[in-house]
Formats: sequence, structure tokens, C-alpha cells
Amino acid sequence: MSTTPQRRPSFALTVISTKQISPNFQRIQLQGESIAHFEKDCIGGYIKLQFTPEGSADLSTLAQEARPSLRTYTIRDFDKDNHILTLDFVRHEINDPCCGFAARWALECQVGDIIQIAGPGKSPGINPAGDWFFLVADMTALPALSAQLLTLPSDAQGYAIVEITDAEDAQTLALPAGIEVIWHVADEGTSLVDAVQALEWRSGQCAVWCACEFESMRALRQYFRNEHNIDREFIYISSYWKRGVTEEGHKVIKRKDNDTQV
Repeated sequence: MSTTPQRRPSFALTVISTKQISPNFQRIQLQGESIAHFEKDCIGGYIKLQFTPEGSADLSTLAQEARPSLRTYTIRDFDKDNHILTLDFVRHEINDPCCGFAARWALECQVGDIIQIAGPGKSPGINPAGDWFFLVADMTALPALSAQLLTLPSDAQGYAIVEITDAEDAQTLALPAGIEVIWHVADEGTSLVDAVQALEWRSGQCAVWCACEFESMRALRQYFRNEHNIDREFIYISSYWKRGVTEEGHKVIKRKDNDTQV
């Protein structure tokens, strides 16, 4: 007996604000009573924006048995009293009509537009039991890193290094005084991996949280796990995207890579 694939629960939200907050970041706020059940601790978790296979946010044209295309974004902030989600999008032009659905939508959406989301989901956090902490992100993971900083002990020591496209993309972050923030501008001649490896390695148990592009993630995983012998319980490392690949393609590559790590 065949079964029809079931769509995951989705929630309609309205765009109430969209503004460019830096040369390469667009901040969008979505509101709706449909997410009244979301908890305040969903900040730093993720939602899935839903599109048709053609990239439209209007799902009314989607066949009942069809599943929407999903694009994953981190919840930058959540106003539970007013049911408002804040999302930050990396701004970039998309020339291929078959990809970049969310990036294009973020540039073109207007106040009053409707979009369906699914979620929220929760990602693993940094282990708070470290003697010191090493957080790494590129621009796609900056919202998630900002949430991780809020979970650190007040006396935490260590680094938070973020790769950005332009110096003006740096944001004000709430964090313990002992965490040194390094804004690594991508065109400075060194890669994110090089910038991480150039930092002094401290003594004691390091707890790592790292999220970035796939190839950078693999190089940093080698650095943290193999060169510094960080045990699995003290490291969260993930790729949020892969250069030149859609989210669907990235999922396949990421799954295969994860299988080799078991």
C-alpha cells in the first residue's frame, strides 16, 4: 500500500520589517500568532523557510502531494510576547534561477508579504564545561554564534572568530568579557582556517563550537580533532553550506561526510 508523503507542520508569517543592517546583511522580522507556541529559548535554533520548486514563497500553487523546497536559517532573536522572529540573511545577488531561493527572497520581499516556515529545530550547543572556549563562524553562522555566546559562563575565556566580507559587517555581540572577538575580513589575504590556526592555543580543556562552509569545516575539524585532540564531547563542528552547491546537494554531501566520521 502506497502512502502520500506528509508535509511537516508549517506556520504562515508576515514580513513586518526588512532592512539592510550592513553592506552584506539583511535583517528581516516575521510575525504571526501561528508561532505563539515557540519558546524564548528557540533563539539560536533554526527554522525552515518554504518555497515552491521554482523559488516562490507562494505555496498555493504547490500540488497537495508535493513537498516544498526548504532553506534553513538561524533564529537571531524571538519576541515571544509579540510573536516576532528576527532573521539575518547574507546579501548576495543570485544569477541562477534554480538556486538561491532564500537569498533572492530576502532581497525582494516587502512588508506585508507572507511566507511559510517549519520548525523550530535545536542545534547542539557548546559544552559549557570547558576550561576555555573557541568559537568559529562565517557570516552564515554569525546568528548562531551570537546565541552560543549567551550560553557561556560569565567568567569564560577564549576566542570568537568570525569571517565577514566587509569590516562594516561586524556586529555588536553580547558576550563574557574574557572572550576575545576577532573579525576576520575575507579579502585580507588569509583564509578563515589560517586565521584560526594563527591564534595562540591555550592550556586546559578547550570546548569548540564551529560552523562555516563545508571545505573550511573539514580543515578546521582536522585542526581541532587531530592536531589538538579535542574529544567529541567538547566539539561541535558543522558545515552550514558548500560553495557552488544547493542546500539539497549540500545535505547529501554532508550526510556522506558524517558517515565517514562515525
